[in-house]
Amino acid sequence: MVRWFHPNITGIEAEQLLLNRGVHGSFLARPSKSNPGDFTLSIRRNVEVTHIKIQNSGDYYDLYGGEKFATLAELVQHYTEQEGLLREKNGDVIELKYPLNCQDPTSERWYHGHLSGKDAEKLLTDKGKPGSFLVRESLSKPGDFVLSVLTNEEKVENGDRKPRVTHVMIGYQAGKYDVGGGERFDTLTDLVEHYKKNPMVEVSGIVVHLKQPFNATRINAANIENRVKELNKTADNTEKAKQGFWEEFELLQQQEYKLLYSRKEGQRIENKSKNRYKNILPFDNTRVRLKEVDESVVGSDYINANNITNGKHGDDCKNYIATQGCLQNTIHDFWKMIYQENAHVIVMTTKEIERGKNKCVRYWPDLQTSKEYGMISVRNLEERMAQDYIVRDLEVTRIDRSGLPRHIWHYQYLSWPDHGVPNEPGGVLSFLDQVNRAQQSIPDTGPIIVHCSAGIGRTGTIIVIDMLISDISRQGLDCDIDIPKTIQIVRKQRSGMVQTEAQYKFIYMAVQQYIETVQRRLLEEQRNKTKDREYSNIRYLPMEVKTKRHTGTSRDPSLLKEESCLYENLNIKSSKASGGSNTKR
Repeated sequence: MVRWFHPNITGIEAEQLLLNRGVHGSFLARPSKSNPGDFTLSIRRNVEVTHIKIQNSGDYYDLYGGEKFATLAELVQHYTEQEGLLREKNGDVIELKYPLNCQDPTSERWYHGHLSGKDAEKLLTDKGKPGSFLVRESLSKPGDFVLSVLTNEEKVENGDRKPRVTHVMIGYQAGKYDVGGGERFDTLTDLVEHYKKNPMVEVSGIVVHLKQPFNATRINAANIENRVKELNKTADNTEKAKQGFWEEFELLQQQEYKLLYSRKEGQRIENKSKNRYKNILPFDNTRVRLKEVDESVVGSDYINANNITNGKHGDDCKNYIATQGCLQNTIHDFWKMIYQENAHVIVMTTKEIERGKNKCVRYWPDLQTSKEYGMISVRNLEERMAQDYIVRDLEVTRIDRSGLPRHIWHYQYLSWPDHGVPNEPGGVLSFLDQVNRAQQSIPDTGPIIVHCSAGIGRTGTIIVIDMLISDISRQGLDCDIDIPKTIQIVRKQRSGMVQTEAQYKFIYMAVQQYIETVQRRLLEEQRNKTKDREYSNIRYLPMEVKTKRHTGTSRDPSLLKEESCLYENLNIKSSKASGGSNTKR
């Protein structure tokens, strides 16, 4: 993503960012100070930072002899996606995994960050109306921006008449923004507000009106506080009565019609009694299928449960099963699923009885007793009470076969009110921290099982929060997150996940509190590290941080003062290149 481009930082500042805010595999790109017009790729590798020069020849971008690309974005995308291309001379791979993104230049919701012109046109033509506008980063000129506006005009494309989107380049130089000549502005907001009042005129004579912003949902995680403030703003008299969280959630609800997937198995007469609520059914394409069943019995492989993933791959993939609270006649199937899927952690976000109504039949035995559920024997070894939840240590064995017993950690959250959300997210965050510690302690474990009563409201909220904080924990505070998009990802796998505006807002509050907690911890760590620290160029001696360096030819020796220390003895080479090459492919 182009938001990994940092237009105004030095090599020293790049290292500070990567070491303080990044993780192994975090990277950013920046302008070269020693070779104006060129760029530098800075990558964190454990406690080291590697710097690689990127040449801008005027015709193409390359790593001094490597493959050639039309844009900086395409070059970085290539080396991010093609793992193992960048290697040191000793064969060690240099991984580009997580972009360390630049802070957004504005918290305005019409700012979309990294968005291609094609995607901007599709968004505006599909969902906007004449006068809808957004601002995005320029992909062709890193550091500049583009104002994309849906006009009243039409264009002919493949014989069809379509609304026309015009794109206006916004230059950024010396701390000022402009659209090429004319007035210059201190902020993007000032520029947009000016042209809302004073429409631009294209060369053709067409007047470009900025009427209503087309708001983004993607945000820089570290900037979530500003987004929450924007969403919390009270509507004034000039705008509709409801906005912010309500507006975002309503837009999300309007997309539900696109997720009408088949649910035939849950609708079978044979399976109706297995559904707690007759209309809350699993999608067929993601439902959990029970194995080792009597195939002559129609519906014997059915359970009201769906596999849920975060859409990532490899080590970044998180797996869950979202399911309803057990009925008396589904307990055996529930334990069959637990054993079959090799699950070791169950998250229950409801009490058995709430407001006098049964929300989930108890599916575990009393403390220090055992009970058989079909071919599964469960023994309750221990129960520990925390402030907001109970954790049970359950021992599970198959009656019909030999083998070591399995330990199942059963986490039951008790402080989530029915038809509401907790007053503050701290308890849920602490709960999820313990859940993940248990999950990570078991090698090769299966998915986390999550259920409430229906398996969509509280279940969806817990899963989405966990996905988001896992992404931030893995990629660092400067990663991009998109809460509505994450909800859509899980809704494509189980219908109706995250049910209410209150749950939607609670997700924002939980993520915000998680980020604030991490920021405080990092700040405290930095305070401890800066005590007695000797600052010499870019080496932090007390931290024993080694910085990889690379030699390169500068076009202007007078500019080497700062960056000469950054490119010294980096043994990276290209199999194709000669001379000053710095990549191996």
